[in-house]
Amino acid sequence: MAKKNPNPKDDAIQPDGPSFEQAIAEVETIIDRIESGEMGLEDQIEQYARGAEMLKRCRAVLDRCEQRVEEITAQLDKSDHPADMGADGGE
Repeated sequence: MAKKNPNPKDDAIQPDGPSFEQAIAEVETIIDRIESGEMGLEDQIEQYARGAEMLKRCRAVLDRCEQRVEEITAQLDKSDHPADMGADGGE
């Protein structure tokens, strides 16, 4: 049984898989492993592929977050500039 996310707003951003922070931490761990030189070539390639997958996930999360910030900003702009006010802010 999957654990419920204590913050339901996070579910809207990340419905499944590791959180953004977990994915970044995994990428950092993968980089450390590869740079250590203690892994064979095939293992390095597997880890590289996993890291690329995590980075792709992070990029998608960032894109969704950026879109949400733009939506919030647009809503704020609309509430700050009602249609009945003049260009000078009603002064």
